Amino acid sequence: LDLAMFADLQSDAADPARRAEQLRRTILRMQDNLSAIEKCRVPVLAAIHNTCIGGGVDMTCCADMRYATEDAFFSIREIDIGMTADVGTLQRLPRIIPDALVRELAYTGRDMDADEARAAGFVNRVYETREVMLREVTAIARSIASKSPLAVRGSKEMLLYARDHSVSEGLNYIATWNAGMLSQQDLQAGMQAQFEKKQARYDD
Repeated sequence: LDLAMFADLQSDAADPARRAEQLRRTILRMQDNLSAIEKCRVPVLAAIHNTCIGGGVDMTCCADMRYATEDAFFSIREIDIGMTADVGTLQRLPRIIPDALVRELAYTGRDMDADEARAAGFVNRVYETREVMLREVTAIARSIASKSPLAVRGSKEMLLYARDHSVSEGLNYIATWNAGMLSQQDLQAGMQAQFEKKQARYDD
């Protein structure tokens, strides 16, 4: 996130419509910066400790999985500075945790601690210390990295698509995807590794 873009909030344009259009373009650029995390072709794991507010929540909402330390807390703090969060939290968070909880957090700006975030499904696990969290999350990342890259990318693509489409549309998409990108090479490597009880090796 390029914080220099906040300078664009102050426009020299005399015409209010042109100032508004310039601000809209700035907001859209900031949205695109964060959406790039969500669109990354590999899974993104967020490891959060201590404070995660405002743009930090926007960013972590884009991750595939989130993990936190016991001292972590989350807050949609934009409401406290007189603005509506505008780069993704209000669009993504209701698809992760219950809608009523999102509304409470957005309207009040209160903190959601790690235990509440875990109970709500925002974070997968809570760890006692930052060091333990980083070790465990790294192990999860290594486990993902050991799988077929095409299968992992396909799974991420399907999950993102399913979030915004119907079940029937999602089924149609995965049928088309696997018709073109189901790798016989990876299938053979995976099945052979299972038979031989060893780790499969895949091309990127």
